[in-house]
Amino acid sequence: MAAAAGPARLVRCGQKDELYRAGLRSGAGTALRGLAGARPWLAWRREVELLSDVAYFVLTTLSGYQTLGEEYVNIVQVDPSKKKVPSFLRRALFISLHTVVPYCLEKALLHLEHELQMEAEESRGPENLPALGFPSRSFIRSWIRKQVGELTEQQKKRASQVVGVLKQSIPLLHRLHLAVFYIQGTFYHLSKRVTGISYLHFGGLQGEDQSIRSSYKLLGVISLFHLLLTIGIQMHSFKQKQRARQEWRLHRNLTHQKSKEAAGRQSRCTLCLEERRHSTATPCGHLFCWECITAWCSTRAECPLCREKFHPQKLIYLRHYQM
Repeated sequence: MAAAAGPARLVRCGQKDELYRAGLRSGAGTALRGLAGARPWLAWRREVELLSDVAYFVLTTLSGYQTLGEEYVNIVQVDPSKKKVPSFLRRALFISLHTVVPYCLEKALLHLEHELQMEAEESRGPENLPALGFPSRSFIRSWIRKQVGELTEQQKKRASQVVGVLKQSIPLLHRLHLAVFYIQGTFYHLSKRVTGISYLHFGGLQGEDQSIRSSYKLLGVISLFHLLLTIGIQMHSFKQKQRARQEWRLHRNLTHQKSKEAAGRQSRCTLCLEERRHSTATPCGHLFCWECITAWCSTRAECPLCREKFHPQKLIYLRHYQM
């Protein structure tokens, strides 16, 4: 008699499939490294892993067979009706969401972040460009570079913020899905939840999974609480960074304003209290207007500020002095 597969069997199935997929990826990587060398293997390692995962699911799920993990725990895929196996299109969609989509999303975010950083560095100066080694063979990167080049500065800043939010949100989404799985015990993978593929268990003790379902529910509640705590900490950290950034901008504006005021005060002559004209320096280093200091020295041969004695012939007229 068939019954819905419990969370324990689904976890064991996922772990077993991951074990066999890891072995297949390792074998494919070793073969490529032995045939082409270490450099091509490093450049194409992620793509080889993707092809290995796709091959594993094409030879099993897409072909209508059980995966090695499903065979290990004796479970069978069914569609939302629970009466028949998933259709070919549903299985193909599952494989795409489980392997190809995560790869494309990871590459797109990586290249988009890199291109936005390159644009920001180019706006500051070409000498500050980071030496990041991304191969130019990627079609995704070429398309992203073209799209980024058409954005305005405001749109680039907004896109950079969106990329940061997505990079933080995707792991949180996976953790949320895992917590829901522990509570409900139905979909172990997010791709199966989207496509509606669940499992039925044939044979064995039907009460085996029921006896530990409560433990999984408790684990799900704890995971959900930990996820909410993590989100709260990240939001608090984000607000702290925003506040620190605003305080820094305010401090920078005040400092700039004070420096302009100080420069304005320094450019005034202390004798006529007006903008200094034909700046002239005394031997002690103070600055005055040429007319003011020469008129002062005609009666007193000393500095008006520090009272240091000097001969009028030692006044230094500063040509092309702007302050």
